[in-house]
Amino acid sequence: MYIIRLKPLLVSLAISLGVGLIAGLLTSGSMDFYQEIQRPPLSPPGWVFPVAWTLLYLLMGLSSYLVWNSESLARHRALTLYGAQLGVNFLWPIFFFCLHWIFFSFLWLAFLWILVAFLIRAFLKVNKLAAYLQIPYLIWLTFAGYLNLGIFFLN
Repeated sequence: MYIIRLKPLLVSLAISLGVGLIAGLLTSGSMDFYQEIQRPPLSPPGWVFPVAWTLLYLLMGLSSYLVWNSESLARHRALTLYGAQLGVNFLWPIFFFCLHWIFFSFLWLAFLWILVAFLIRAFLKVNKLAAYLQIPYLIWLTFAGYLNLGIFFLN
């Protein structure tokens, strides 16, 4: 039987959602940039991004809780990778939307993609469900990489 520990779950969710919220607040005034630039095919409207990211941050928080709640010896390494990817994730929208460093942002996103791939592997050693919950994130980062590189070439 699995016991849900409410306080650690809420802290895990607050950390992931907090990172997204702060990044969103820091970049909120720069979303006009996205509307004004040429975008590649399949580019979603701007409102899709906060919805998708909120869901992804919820999955991140839940999966980090599952890892944190584990007694696995691999837990510390997995959570260290989790914290690192959250930091890299936090900086990407600032580089892209505020500073308009389009190509650098793509390289940064590629770095984030690699971190998340390693994160999934580390989470697999601790809790399979936690790892599987990160797969939508990796898929979204792949799509974001396509958009980012497409924007670079079109602008």
